[in-house]
Amino acid sequence: MAISTSKVTIGFVVAGLLAVSFGTVLVFVGPMIIDDQIIKNTVIDPNNEIAYPMWRDIPVPFYMSVYFFNVLNPQEVLLGEKPMVEERGPYVYRKRCQKDNITFHPNFTVSYREYRQYYFEPSMSVGNESDVVTIPNMLVLGAAVMMEKLPFAVRMMMSATFKTFKEGPFLTKPVGELMWGYDSGLVDFLNRYLPGMLPTKGKFGLFSEFNNSNTGLFNIHTGKDDISKVHKVDSWNGLKKLTNWGTPQCNMMNGTAGQMWPPFMTPKTTLPFYSPDACRSMELVYQRPGVMQGIPLYRYVAPKTLFANGSDYAPNEGFCPCRQSGILNVSSCRHNSPVFISHPHFYNADPVLLDFVGGLSPNEDEHGLFIDIHPMTGVPLNVSIRLQLNLFMKSVSAITETGKIADVVMPMIWFEESGYIDGPILDTFHTNLVVLPAVMEYTQYIFISLGLLTIIVALLVHRRSKRSETANSMMFTPTTNLNLKDSMGASNGDGLVSGPPSEKTPLLHHGTMD
Repeated sequence: MAISTSKVTIGFVVAGLLAVSFGTVLVFVGPMIIDDQIIKNTVIDPNNEIAYPMWRDIPVPFYMSVYFFNVLNPQEVLLGEKPMVEERGPYVYRKRCQKDNITFHPNFTVSYREYRQYYFEPSMSVGNESDVVTIPNMLVLGAAVMMEKLPFAVRMMMSATFKTFKEGPFLTKPVGELMWGYDSGLVDFLNRYLPGMLPTKGKFGLFSEFNNSNTGLFNIHTGKDDISKVHKVDSWNGLKKLTNWGTPQCNMMNGTAGQMWPPFMTPKTTLPFYSPDACRSMELVYQRPGVMQGIPLYRYVAPKTLFANGSDYAPNEGFCPCRQSGILNVSSCRHNSPVFISHPHFYNADPVLLDFVGGLSPNEDEHGLFIDIHPMTGVPLNVSIRLQLNLFMKSVSAITETGKIADVVMPMIWFEESGYIDGPILDTFHTNLVVLPAVMEYTQYIFISLGLLTIIVALLVHRRSKRSETANSMMFTPTTNLNLKDSMGASNGDGLVSGPPSEKTPLLHHGTMD
């Protein structure tokens, strides 16, 4: 019985040691297996069933919400008074993106063009594209600033041209025409006699060059040779760096194309990306951790230095000539038009900008941009990019259309591009990249716990068994001794004295010698 119990104990101890060993191995090997799976699922590869379709055709609905700053006092503005605006919108458009001309190269890069289309969504909008709003006329007020230093006679001639084509300083038109273009005799005239002055050759609109267009020829890293480079821009339109800014640092193309980032992020990781629409690279910084439907995330936001001027933030000196902090001069890539971009309502900008325009009220919840990203994979879960388009206006002599307008950076519109992963895509993402790694992590600790428990129980059972055997042995020992004493101390019938044997008591009774 004792031998059988020992064998069972040894068997359980060995099984426990194996379980602990396997769990311990998983502690070290498990993260490597998880990381290897993440790498396989984030490399840009047509054989990748998860990440590649998500990269090629963004599977979640993206929306662009547009808000107009309707000018309430255009005539008073021409007299030098402070502009007063009211926000109108949102006018929501569903954005469809699709990559085309996808070509893989031997140096572990892939090139493509991404085409975008916008479709109006009345059910999500406050109003319709037929709503009429009043905004500054970029053709007139923008051109006036551009021509400020030209000879007086040229400026007078331009002013006469404005009058000929009945172009005034402000436009009052339907939202749809302001967005996607309207017929203008002045645009036709400028394209004929001053080709290249305008960004469009057809109708003129704030987003006319965006719809049914592409963002240029991107060439990005696939990550096959180095996962830390996946999605990072190698070149854009054949360029390794830009040429429209004043310093090498500002002309750099940093980061990705703005859709995905390399995996294995930490709070110290930043989120750089190149934006063709902003004509520059931008970088977001970590703000806080969070959770979205069970999936851990990091929230990244724009630092206050993003649009700071060169005086407040020296690395931005190359983006100048600058005005107040919080607005970026993009005239160098917008045909020298005095256009500035900023956060909506001049959020995070110099407060003095709010003194020149009435009706603005910036706050982070409504006007701050952010990207919520899954740090282990670099896949965005929730995105909200908010930017504002502004026009610098001023009075220019000889161009009477500018009247007595005070120098002002005038907000025209702001827009938000947003989207988030949901539905079956979120479920698949959650299962493959959250649940399965968690199961593997829990499994390793379960094996260790069960192994230790098995060893402890086996040792306790073995100890109890030993105690039981000892007790049984002690119970039989007194009886045996007593029988021995009885047999040795009793009379044998030959005259021996009862009692224990001693040196003086013969053990045998000798008979008479013959």
